[in-house]
Amino acid sequence: MAGNGNRFRVKICGLTRPGDGAAAAEAGAAFLGVVFAGGPRRTTTETAGEISAAADGVPVFGVYGDQSVDDILRISRAARLAGAQLHGPYRRQDAARLRAEGLVVWRVVRIAAPEDLDALSESVRDADAVLVEPLVEHAAGGTGVSLDLAVAREARGRLAGATMVLAGGLTPDNVGAAVALVRPEVVDVSSGVERLPGIKDPDKIARFLEAVLGHSIGS
Repeated sequence: MAGNGNRFRVKICGLTRPGDGAAAAEAGAAFLGVVFAGGPRRTTTETAGEISAAADGVPVFGVYGDQSVDDILRISRAARLAGAQLHGPYRRQDAARLRAEGLVVWRVVRIAAPEDLDALSESVRDADAVLVEPLVEHAAGGTGVSLDLAVAREARGRLAGATMVLAGGLTPDNVGAAVALVRPEVVDVSSGVERLPGIKDPDKIARFLEAVLGHSIGS
C-alpha cells in the first residue's frame, strides 16, 4: 500500500453523509470508509458515490460482510470506490480477484483471545493491509469496543513487514497512546468521532487527526 512518508495515517469510517466525507478529507484523513455490512451506518451505493465525489481524491473503501465478490465489484464501480475492507468469511482467492480488478484490499482479523492472532499469517496473503479489531458478535466495526493494546502490540509484531490497520474503540483522547504503543501504519475510527451513529462530529475528527499526526512512525 502506498506510503505517506513517515506519518501515521487515519481512516474515517462509517460515513453516511457527503458533507462528513468532505470534512474528513479536508481535515487530513488518508482514507474514508462506507459500510455495506449492516448496522446503523449501512449506506447505499448512491450515497457512497456521493461521498466518493465529495472526498476530493481521498480513497474511499467499502466495508463488506456477506456480499459476493461480484457484488463488491459492482458496488465499487458504481460508487467509484478505491478499496474493499473484507469482514466475514472471505477467502484468499476472493481478495486476489478483487486486487486483480484494481481494488486495494484490507482483510480483517477480529480478536477475542490471543490464539486468534494465529489468523494473521494467513490474512496477510493477497492483501494490501490487515485490519485488526476486537471481536464483537453480530457487528462489523463501529462498536466502540477497544482491543487490548498488549494484544494489538503482539499483532504488530506478527505483521512485521506488512501494513497494519488498528481499529476498535479509538477516540481523540486515547488514540495517541495507542499509536505510540502499537505503531500501526493506519488507525481506523468510526464511533469515536461521532455525535450519533453515522453522524460525524467535525471537531472530534479534527482532534483525532491532530492526536495521530503528532506522531511519526520512526519516533
